Order: sequence, then structure tokens, then C-alpha cells
Amino acid sequence: MNLQTLPFLLAMIVVAVGLYAVVCKKNLIKIIVGIIILDYGANLFLMLTGYRENGLAPIRTANMNADNFLNSSVDPVPQALILTSIVIGLGTVALMTALAIRIYEKYETFDISEIKQLKG
Repeated sequence: MNLQTLPFLLAMIVVAVGLYAVVCKKNLIKIIVGIIILDYGANLFLMLTGYRENGLAPIRTANMNADNFLNSSVDPVPQALILTSIVIGLGTVALMTALAIRIYEKYETFDISEIKQLKG
């Protein structure tokens, strides 16, 4: 295995752990934590796509030619996407937590299988 692909593999493992928690768990809190882990894994994967070893900041100076700049600078677009994703993820988690609290107040349980069986 190439050392350059190892971080991508680890990011995919984090995504898989989050997906497992979302699909297989029955507790609402564990599902919310799984969605958070899934979001972190996706952010990590995006961050790795913009990484370049020994990369420079994407700021062009006067003594730098265009070829050297394009070949040695880090891509700033994934970083901007991740900042946006963090804000959206925070809002989503806050909404899911508020809904979980309201469900707990009504049904007095976080277990999805019990909530499905209750009427009203």
C-alpha cells in the first residue's frame, strides 16, 4: 500500500464508522453521534484532496512564475468548502438535537423501535 493513499483509507474508515452508527443503531443520540462522525470523515476527505506535501500558501508573489506557483501551492477551495460544511453541520446537529429532545419529552425514550410502536 502506498503511503499517500493511507490517509484516504483512514478517512474512508471514519466515514464507514459513522455510516454504521447511522444505519445500525436504534438510539437517537447514537444516530446523531454517527452523523457527526460521518460529517467529520467527509471533511477529512475533502481536506486531504487539497493537501500537497511541502506545499506553499496559495499567495502569489512577484518573483514567482506561474508554473512554479501552480505546481507547489496548496488548493484553497477544499478549505473553503470545509469551513462551509462545518457551519452547515453545526446547524444540522443543533436541529437534530432539538428534535431528539422534543421526541424524548413526548415519548420518554430515545429508542426508535419503541417510538415506532407507540401511537399518538
